[in-house]
Amino acid sequence: MKQAEYLMENEAEADRLEIKTRRSVVERHARWAGLLPGMRVADIGCGPGMTTHILQQMVQPGGQTVGVDFSGIRIARAKSRYRESGISFYCMDVHDDLSMLGTFDMVWVRFLLEYQRSRSFEIVRRLERLLRPGGILCLIDLDQNCLNHYDVPPRLARTLYGLMDHLARHNDFDPEAGRKLYTYLYDLGFENIDVHMEPHHLIFGEIGDVDYFNWEKKVATAGRNSGYPFAEYKGVFEAFYLEFKEFFTSPRRFTYTPVICCRGRKPQPEQNPSFSPIPAPA
Repeated sequence: MKQAEYLMENEAEADRLEIKTRRSVVERHARWAGLLPGMRVADIGCGPGMTTHILQQMVQPGGQTVGVDFSGIRIARAKSRYRESGISFYCMDVHDDLSMLGTFDMVWVRFLLEYQRSRSFEIVRRLERLLRPGGILCLIDLDQNCLNHYDVPPRLARTLYGLMDHLARHNDFDPEAGRKLYTYLYDLGFENIDVHMEPHHLIFGEIGDVDYFNWEKKVATAGRNSGYPFAEYKGVFEAFYLEFKEFFTSPRRFTYTPVICCRGRKPQPEQNPSFSPIPAPA
């Protein structure tokens, strides 16, 4: 992913990525995917490295974790913050040849494909090559991103749907990335595919600091970077932005976004008898 193409690029993006990452959720999803001590894991689209750090702790003793991201700024931050043995970070483009990283027991792809609508399947196909036979590919992304709110004023609702459609057509953003993950693994011949879905955002009542910071940055950055004309507000982005904040900070508002997790195992050669199914979650 080229840096200029990243929709959310802004000076506070590393902070946003870290603040919204909940350790308990990453750990639960990783256990469900089949992460075990001793594995070698690639975290593709690792950002400032917090998720890579969590995965690294989970594969101990004996495991290794590699974080990959296109942003030199965020990779530098990851290297400065997470220096434990067995963890490494690389500034690389996911569209480039990643074979120098070696092979992995698990490739973890969380909230990356939504920014690569036209190229997401090809990315998954390329990442499949990093897995050893029997390795696990775990894809995690949102669905109906930024679209599930009640009770939205009509003008604001039209703008949100218009903005997301514009992002899909002009910025390669995919608000429906999550629903595609199962079919990607199916079409690539993965085995033991499973799917888990739960709310990623579930916001009602008074808005918390983390949710406010995350959504304020999402709407402000994506809106400004999108090139959308905001004709509903006579071309004035700030008018849209103020109405969204008024709606979103009301305790009457209800907002949710599902996250879809999909895991599958790369087939073993038929002559190899060591295949074992992905363990069931505890």
